[in-house]
Amino acid sequence: MKRIPPTYEQLRTMEGQELGVSDWTVVDQERIDQFAECTGDRQWIHTDPEQARRRSPFRTTIAHGYLTLSIIGCLSQEMGVIPENTQAAINYGLNRVRFMSPVKAGSRVRLRCTLVKMEDKGPGQYLMTVANTIEIEGEEKPALVAETLAMFYERRTKKAVSA
Repeated sequence: MKRIPPTYEQLRTMEGQELGVSDWTVVDQERIDQFAECTGDRQWIHTDPEQARRRSPFRTTIAHGYLTLSIIGCLSQEMGVIPENTQAAINYGLNRVRFMSPVKAGSRVRLRCTLVKMEDKGPGQYLMTVANTIEIEGEEKPALVAETLAMFYERRTKKAVSA
């Protein structure tokens, strides 16, 4: 569901407004296993479907909470939330994160974003605070809610220097 990204000027007027909703994406066992391998977190509740079927209250493996949190970045990029004319966008931090419901292997999730605040931090620098909700298809409760901070650096055009 890619759209034309907003400008910095537009974002300054959008506090409190929804920035968008992403397409659904599958969190399958392969993705969970890759995350486990990358992070070293190979707990059976994530990586052993047979044991999870027998022992887990969810009767299947579940995604790592931090895997679910990390999906925010790629889904927000796909939705076109990063302002046009951006040279760099850097994670700046989190104000609040709550893991509300596990994401079972094979589930589809999507991201819903609302702009909380857009602050000027210097020439061509902006700090964007966004309320994010990762929704699970067919579930009432979201997987997580997180308030993220991102620092944006606007691409500056060079002015001609006179001789």
